[in-house]
Amino acid sequence: MAEFGTEYAQHLETLQARFESALGTAGHEAALVYSGLLLPAFRDDQSYPFRAPAWFSIWAPLPPTPDCFVHVKPGSRPELLICSPPDFWYEQATRPTGDWTRHFDIRVVGSLAEIRAALPQDLSRVALIGEPGAEVAGWGVAAINPEKLLLALDYTRAVKTSYELARLRLANRLGARGHIAAAAAFGAGESEYGIHQAFVEATDLREQELPYNAIVALNEAGSVLHYQNLRRTPPAAHHSLLIDAGAQSAGYASDITRTLAAATNTAAARDFAALIVAMDEAQQSLCAQVRAGVEWIDIHLASHHAVARVLRAAELIDCTPEEALDTGISSVFLPHGIGHLLGLQVHDVAGFQRSAAGGAIARPAGHPYLRLTRRLETGFVVTMEPGLYFIGQLLEQARADARGKHINWRRVESLRPFGGIRIEDDLAVTASGCENLTRDAFAALN
Repeated sequence: MAEFGTEYAQHLETLQARFESALGTAGHEAALVYSGLLLPAFRDDQSYPFRAPAWFSIWAPLPPTPDCFVHVKPGSRPELLICSPPDFWYEQATRPTGDWTRHFDIRVVGSLAEIRAALPQDLSRVALIGEPGAEVAGWGVAAINPEKLLLALDYTRAVKTSYELARLRLANRLGARGHIAAAAAFGAGESEYGIHQAFVEATDLREQELPYNAIVALNEAGSVLHYQNLRRTPPAAHHSLLIDAGAQSAGYASDITRTLAAATNTAAARDFAALIVAMDEAQQSLCAQVRAGVEWIDIHLASHHAVARVLRAAELIDCTPEEALDTGISSVFLPHGIGHLLGLQVHDVAGFQRSAAGGAIARPAGHPYLRLTRRLETGFVVTMEPGLYFIGQLLEQARADARGKHINWRRVESLRPFGGIRIEDDLAVTASGCENLTRDAFAALN
C-alpha cells in the first residue's frame, strides 16, 4: 500500500480526530472496534462468507479476518489486535506488513482470551462497535454500539478523506475493466452467467470479494430493479444488457451501471438504442448539477423532469414533464431514487441524517425510495443513476387509472422486451462541481 502512504497517514489523523470528538460527545473514554466473528450456517459445519464491518475496515486495510480489534483511545496510537489461534485446517492470520502498519501498535495472539488480557482491565468506559458473540459481549464494556456515538461517527463518514477517494478511484478502475469485458461477452452472445464470469475475471476478484451481487440482466430482465438471477442459457435473441456491477479496493466500493443494445436492425432496436443515448445525455446533465451546497432532493426531482423529457421526445407519453412529475407518470418509468452515498458500504450510512446528533431529513412526498436527502458537501461521494424501465406491475397500475391516457401503449409494448435502461456513475463532490470517478476510469482504459 506504498502508493497510499501519505494519504493513509492523513486519513488516520482525520479518523482519530473524528473518534476523539465523538467519544467526548458520547461520554466514553475509548472505543473497541471489532471485525466480527464467523457466523455458522444453521445446523451446518460451514460458515457464511466473512466480511468485516465498515467501521473496522475504515481503520485497518486487512484481508477479511475475524476476531480482530482496533483499540482507539484519545491521545494514543491505535492498537490493532489480531486473533490467530493455532489451526492446521485453515491458514492462520499473520502479522500484517506494509507501510500502513507503522501507524499501529500491533499484537498477534492466539485467542480471544489473550486479546482480553492485552486490553485494560477496566473497560467500563469503553464503547464496543461491532456485533460480538457471547464471549466478547461479556468483557464488561460500557456499551455495545451506543447510538449517540454511532450517530456522530456515521455523520462525519459521509465526507471522504483523500485516502478514501484514492481507494474509490481504484475501485472504479477495476469496475470499468470488468464492464468492458462484460460488454464484449454480451457482444459475443454469452448468457447472463457467462457475462458475469467475464466481469469477475477482468476485475481479478472472487465473487465474494465483490461489493454486492452483480445485476446482469438480459432483455426483459432489465426491468427488474435488483434482478438476482444468472441464467446459464443464452436467450434465443439478445436485445439488451443492463449490468449493475462494481469492484472494491480494501473494502471501498464502486457502483457502476451500463445499458447496451444489441446490434440488430429493427425499428424497436433502433428506438431502444436512441433511448440509451438520450438517457446518457440526461445522466450527464444531472452530473453537471452536482456541487457542494446543492440539495440532493432538488437533483432527484430534476431527474424526474429529465426522464420525462426523454419520454416525451420518444413519444412514450403525451404530457409535459411538469404534468408527468405532478401526476406520478414519471415514477412509473423511474420508481427509484437518483442515487446514494458511496464508500465502504455501497449504500453508505447517514444519507438522511440531519446532524451529528441525529434526526432525519424526510423524503419528498411521492418518492419513498430515495436513499439520500442531505445537502451535498465537498468530499461526499454519490452515485448518479437515472433509469427508464418498462416494469409490468407499474405499467398495469398506470393503465388502470388516469395516468394511462397519457401513455403511448403501442410504443411501450414494442420496447418492453428490452427491459429498461440505467446509467450510473460515481461522483466525488467538490466545491465547484464533481469528479466523475467512473467516466475517468473508463477514459483511462480507452
